[in-house]
Amino acid sequence: MVDQPLTSRGAATHRRIIEVATQEFAEHGIAGARVDRIVAAARTNKAQLYAYFGSKEGLFDAIFFSSLERIVNVVPIDATDLADWAVRLYDEYLRRPDLIRLATWARLERRPAGHLVDDPDRLDDNKLRAIAEAQAAGLVRRGDPFDVMAMVIAMSMAWSPVSNVYAATAQEPAELHERRRALLHESVLRAMAVDQDHQS
Repeated sequence: MVDQPLTSRGAATHRRIIEVATQEFAEHGIAGARVDRIVAAARTNKAQLYAYFGSKEGLFDAIFFSSLERIVNVVPIDATDLADWAVRLYDEYLRRPDLIRLATWARLERRPAGHLVDDPDRLDDNKLRAIAEAQAAGLVRRGDPFDVMAMVIAMSMAWSPVSNVYAATAQEPAELHERRRALLHESVLRAMAVDQDHQS
């Protein structure tokens, strides 16, 4: 059976479900999210939700993978300037803290160890290739490209909603964010700089 395109009314309902469910999952996690609350806030019904997404888990999957792809697309990697990439990730976490919370719930409730998704290559291939090329060009320190990527992302999340020290918000003073951006930029720059003593 071929899927039919959504009508304008159906598209609006679909969009409302996604918007409401994103906040519901970000706040309550997968187990704690309630379909009743989602359909009430989205002004629809369970039958419509299940017709679009199949199940609550299917709805979470749709939102979660969309959030991962958003970060990849909105904050594309520049492996020749990983410090700038880290700062742009910091800014995205300020704009969309719900996306980081979704990933945290996926880690807590689904995958406590290993990769966060079944097929990490789908999202990481371009990033890892870019880092490897920058390493080959002598622009980034040696090491497993995946580990380099993981470290830069971890540094960018130092003040994100998953921080166990301090979670920043977009409402804080601009000068505070500028100070953090400067520290993050310098730290990543130093951490990922080529060690001339160990280059052939």
